[in-house]
Amino acid sequence: MPYKMLDKYPKKFRGTGIITPMWASLRRTFLSTIHRSMTIMYPYEKEWVPDNYRGRPGLIFDRCLGCGICVRACPTTCIELVEVADDDGNMVKRPQVNVGRCMMCGYCAEYCPVNAMTTTTDYELAEFSRKDLIYDPRRLAFEGTNEMMEVHLEEHLLSNLAKGVTDQPTAFYKTDRPVLEEKKCISCMKCSKVCPVEAIEMVVVGKNDKGRDIKHPKIDGEKCVSCENCVIACPKSALKIEEVL
Repeated sequence: MPYKMLDKYPKKFRGTGIITPMWASLRRTFLSTIHRSMTIMYPYEKEWVPDNYRGRPGLIFDRCLGCGICVRACPTTCIELVEVADDDGNMVKRPQVNVGRCMMCGYCAEYCPVNAMTTTTDYELAEFSRKDLIYDPRRLAFEGTNEMMEVHLEEHLLSNLAKGVTDQPTAFYKTDRPVLEEKKCISCMKCSKVCPVEAIEMVVVGKNDKGRDIKHPKIDGEKCVSCENCVIACPKSALKIEEVL
């Protein structure tokens, strides 16, 4: 059996024992003494990092809608919405990231409809405690954020592909839309209250037995970002997401 294993290696290396690896090490040592070292003096020297490097998540605070898409897209559930004061002092919900659990997949940046979540070039994340690895919305801000750090996710509609149109991709959030099943709607207005972009308007569609207005949600397709907050908030499951074919 040992002799059969030798057939996998060239004959010139047979019987050399430790000579070959020792020679390789000595050769590398000799070359490094007359040439520049292949290593760098980290942390005093650092390698160049491209702008589209997928480091920790970043947040452009003023763009964020607080829609929660990043929370649902995160595969490690390291993102949660927390209340924080905006520049005007109003309390708003913004994402907070536990970098200790983050796998740097970039899904939060991909699925953000307004490109508020971004990737960054920040990879030096060591801390002395796990608590310090939790980045609140303000701490997520990254100085020097540029367009290369944004991830624009686009899809093709099946109807366009059937027509042979392959050069008109659309934003992912425009390929799905909430649809109302009118029989289940109880006019509670919860959907309009949780919509982060005010894309839902309650309109009168009739009168009930007591003479009160029956209101159903009317969704503005131009404003909607398909965050599914209305679907989640609906107590009767009257709303559901359907693909725009």
